[in-house]
Amino acid sequence: MLQSFDPRNRDLVVNVNGRLVHRDEAGVSPFDSAVQGGDAVWEGLRLYRGRIFRLSAHLRRLHDSAVAIGIAGIPDEDAIRHELRRTLEANGMDDGVHVRLTLSRGVKYTSGMDPRLNDQGPTLIVLAEWKAPVYGSRGIRLATSSVRRPAPDVLDPKIHHANLLSSILAKMEATQAGADDALMLDPRGFVAETNATHVFVVRDGVVMTPFTRHCPEGITRAAVLELCAEHDVPHREADLSLAEVHRADEVFCTGTMGELVPVVEVDGRAIGDGATAGPVTRRLTELFRDLAERTAEPI
Repeated sequence: MLQSFDPRNRDLVVNVNGRLVHRDEAGVSPFDSAVQGGDAVWEGLRLYRGRIFRLSAHLRRLHDSAVAIGIAGIPDEDAIRHELRRTLEANGMDDGVHVRLTLSRGVKYTSGMDPRLNDQGPTLIVLAEWKAPVYGSRGIRLATSSVRRPAPDVLDPKIHHANLLSSILAKMEATQAGADDALMLDPRGFVAETNATHVFVVRDGVVMTPFTRHCPEGITRAAVLELCAEHDVPHREADLSLAEVHRADEVFCTGTMGELVPVVEVDGRAIGDGATAGPVTRRLTELFRDLAERTAEPI
């Protein structure tokens, strides 16, 4: 699965610390912490008819992640909402848009890893693109990667950080294996998530998803679990082995950029009929789309 270029994005206006510029003129200092060491946190948002799904939850997670890594001068929620509005208005955007918010520790006065070298405050980047859910409606194929998700004592997944090299390496392995995305295990060998999304397994009508010990606390993931509870769909969090994924009746992935997407193959093994979403996945997909459009928040 390779995303294609949307011509509407050719002349995007990008927001870097409040400065609105054409995408070709946008620049981040080589002394910025995001460039120096991936020292940043981020969020992905989706726009539905001028509103953003669970915006408050995303901004809370961004703030919490920034606090966890000790970023000084974190902009408040109103300030970030203001820059979001300015960016979307500058691009004339109302629907079918994905927004990536990045907050780095900011610019250093000299190259180095020491956060005490940052004395100019954080850098906030708002990148809004015309982007439909990236997987479309077709099912995707997963291949298990040799790259593991780290334990919390190595890099805590509760921090939504910009250190994404492990995800990139796993994605490369999946591409080389002819799959769309990589299934990533935790250090104990249980399923954690994919390189970009959370994973759900359906077996005998029960929806299961891994604990968040080795993956982020996903906002779409949480919404799906809430929908299960609200609509009497049996569900639970569990340590899932690879065998449990291979023998599942249905598998699907969740995330802001792709919403819900069925998985039709894992490691060469067909899931369900190997071509289409199963009944539980279809039902939850419809419920989620209704929820997203009905409850998205004003900016």
